[in-house]
Amino acid sequence: MNINFDKLGNGLVPAVIQDNTTNKVLMLGFMNKEAFEKTEKEGKVTFYSRTKERLWTKGEESGNFLNVVSIAVDCDEDTLLIKVNPVGPVCHKGTDTCWNEVNKEDDLMFLKYLQDFIDKRKEEMPEGSYTTKLFTKGTRTITQKVGEEAIETVIGAMANDDENFLYEGADLLYHLTVLLTHKGYRLEDLARELKKRHK
Repeated sequence: MNINFDKLGNGLVPAVIQDNTTNKVLMLGFMNKEAFEKTEKEGKVTFYSRTKERLWTKGEESGNFLNVVSIAVDCDEDTLLIKVNPVGPVCHKGTDTCWNEVNKEDDLMFLKYLQDFIDKRKEEMPEGSYTTKLFTKGTRTITQKVGEEAIETVIGAMANDDENFLYEGADLLYHLTVLLTHKGYRLEDLARELKKRHK
């Protein structure tokens, strides 16, 4: 990775810190070569503090470390994007981000996690997994399950049984995701189709 620490004239490059799970931008700091190397080596974000004029590992006093997931440099090789798993609030004022935003995973993001999880099941096919069993039995069994869960979802809705409606609806969505994966598609393909229709 080539990083131009000389471009700004002070040996520093900006480092944008982003939550790996929520994609929320958490803070902005600066790194010199030594801070970058320490960050790479230890897996915890270390900045160069311009006020204290020394290296500063985020969380060294509070315990709210920024555990590194990935580091990328921009096209001009003078700005870093560091994806992290934060431990606790990021801002020194006690807020989740330095822009006073709540850093919470959107529940819809779980659908992406579920899709990735099902993709991994299809790739690895671990023994004892219900999802593996479905993939092994093939299209007929999976489509049958989608049909069954659709009917049970409708029954729950018609009976005004909200708890059962949501439970069966979740089963329907899971089995539909398995079917999509089995056919070589992902939930994103349905999202694209809906987006196309929305225009």
